[in-house]
Amino acid sequence: MDDEVQRVVVEVLDSLDFDLVELRRGGTRTRPVLEARIDRRDDEKVTIDDCARASRAIEARLDASQIVETRYVLQVSSPGERPLRTAAEWRRFVGRWANVLAPAAGGRFEARIVALESAEGAEAAAVAVLQTEQGKEIRVPLAEVKEARLAFHWQR
Repeated sequence: MDDEVQRVVVEVLDSLDFDLVELRRGGTRTRPVLEARIDRRDDEKVTIDDCARASRAIEARLDASQIVETRYVLQVSSPGERPLRTAAEWRRFVGRWANVLAPAAGGRFEARIVALESAEGAEAAAVAVLQTEQGKEIRVPLAEVKEARLAFHWQR
């Protein structure tokens, strides 16, 4: 995604107290589709009204700046099964369940995020402390996580 478009989208969402989870560009060269997945900072679920408000604000700013040179389609949605990419995101969602792909830790599994351990200024070496539904603790360096997303988990 064009860095300037992403910078504008992030600024707009920041002013509305939303986080940008993902920004993708699809469609065609003559009719691009911009897909923005957003999340609320208060940990409430993203509503249709939130998406509409964000969409109007993003569209107004993109149109005013003219950084997207052709007509485009803007789609704003909730994060769904939100990806976990940074140490800050792992820390934010302590207590939630995640679907994790970490080959060194046995492949794909679902576990509750118990903690994130990292030394001051050493976020790159952070270790996620996870607990399976059976109570097994798994420690996985974030550098070894190939993919992780928040999971919708139903307790039995």
